Amino acid sequence: MVKKHLTKLKGRPRDTHKRDFGHVFVVAGSAGMTGAAFLAAQAAIRSGSGVVTCGIPKSLNPVMEVKLTEVMTLPLAETKYATLALSSKKDILSFSEKCDVIALGPGISRHEETLCLARALIKDIKRPLVLDADGIIALAGNTASLRKRKHATVITPHPGEMAKVLSTDTHNVQKNREKTALSFAKRHGVVTVLKGYRTVVADPAGEIYVNTTGNSGMSTAGAGDVLTGMLASFIGQGLDSYSASVIAVYIHGIAGDIAAREKGIFGMIAGDILECVPQAIREVV
Repeated sequence: MVKKHLTKLKGRPRDTHKRDFGHVFVVAGSAGMTGAAFLAAQAAIRSGSGVVTCGIPKSLNPVMEVKLTEVMTLPLAETKYATLALSSKKDILSFSEKCDVIALGPGISRHEETLCLARALIKDIKRPLVLDADGIIALAGNTASLRKRKHATVITPHPGEMAKVLSTDTHNVQKNREKTALSFAKRHGVVTVLKGYRTVVADPAGEIYVNTTGNSGMSTAGAGDVLTGMLASFIGQGLDSYSASVIAVYIHGIAGDIAAREKGIFGMIAGDILECVPQAIREVV
């Protein structure tokens, strides 16, 4: 099943330009969580995106200018807690019009004003959207906004985030992983990537994929941010949201397996997975 999706990742003609491979806009980060923004943005450009911009609270811009070399940054209005402010909405929407896909959520925090911003963006962004982390938490009690979106949407919850959105507990989610992911995908019209052991990717049309790559060493902070960047990158390169999700999950697991061989499952970190993404892509393309 994976092979039919992988065929969509084709070789590149010689006569191309960076804009041919998509512009990803990563809206992420807050005080103490610049790493999430870095990992997602860097994963996007390591996965083949031609251009990546990271939108972050403006006081964190000097830090991100140092951490990110090939990725551009966009300083945005912030709260007094150095999280994204509701007043940044206009700039985010304006910039998103120049982009092919938006990744929203890694490390944005659960500050109430920032969650309000996330809810407004989910409703108003008119581009394909990948939701992760606190961008998913913003959906709790507000999932109707997903059904109203007219552009492709992917959510990438871990079991705890899925439980929060569904007002249930993690045990129930884990007990019925495939059913939970597929039901949510169908009901809300979004591709649902339920992370964890044997990550489940469910399409609103009813197709489902259960991943077999990866290892327990990937149970480390930041691994999901890497996946988000990869997934957004593949959508930005022109893949449909379901194929992009299947491919991203599969290759993310391969990158984790390569990292485990090099570092061992006890000591590997998300940055190791990130660094192995190009090799993982090379193995399957």
